[in-house]
Amino acid sequence: MRIALAQILSTPDPAHNLGLIEDGTRQAEEEGADLVVFPEASMCCFGVPLGPIAEPLDGPWAQRVRAIAADSAITVVAGMFTPADDGRVFNTLIATGNGVEASYDKIHLYDAFGFAESRTVAPGTKPVSITVDGVTVGLATCYDLRFPGLFQELASSGASVIVVPASWGAGPGKREQWDLLVRARALDSTAFVAACDQADPVTAGRDPGSAPTGIGASLAAGPLGAVVDQIGAEPGLLVADLDIEQVHQARRTVPVLANRRF
Repeated sequence: MRIALAQILSTPDPAHNLGLIEDGTRQAEEEGADLVVFPEASMCCFGVPLGPIAEPLDGPWAQRVRAIAADSAITVVAGMFTPADDGRVFNTLIATGNGVEASYDKIHLYDAFGFAESRTVAPGTKPVSITVDGVTVGLATCYDLRFPGLFQELASSGASVIVVPASWGAGPGKREQWDLLVRARALDSTAFVAACDQADPVTAGRDPGSAPTGIGASLAAGPLGAVVDQIGAEPGLLVADLDIEQVHQARRTVPVLANRRF
């Protein structure tokens, strides 16, 4: 399958960000991609109150994403925020288009490096996969990368590709951790892992701020941990062809899913 990672730099304005999604989807369609993935928080960047921004999955923002996907006959995955019952929001991925309609609420919340996502975000409870042109694709979000069990669960349920929209916070060692974790999760699951980060705001002349933004460096890693392709820190589109037969070969050669005991 051909996958596109649309490394955008979202703003506090959901309407403006829809324009970025429309542009990225159109570019992905022109490149012949089956699936285009946008970052976590594509609806609205972190660092502003999320409650007033959040909308249900049948609200106008998500409906516009559906229309964009339908216009391009492509599957779109993008990060948004939906209301939770307790006054917080869910950090949600919408997956829509080309016969797909699903959503995933981020399970592992970013209560780390001095940031407490759980103060304003409620955790999801279940793994989610979609099917894109016959390929099972698992969904994960940012901090989920630090939890191999989720990736192995998705792979055990049939996922050959796992996509990871992110808004990866900058800081000492964070780029090294990003690269390492994406490749390690690919090895853990013997699946392709394609991680799409927010672009680094500094590349656009913006202040990185105190909330997690992005470092760019979106990449796809193969089922034996090798980097398929990666882009830089600035906004851009990564297009990668994923040979699903490599997943089957890897699982025969290194059957970690079959051999695991825990």
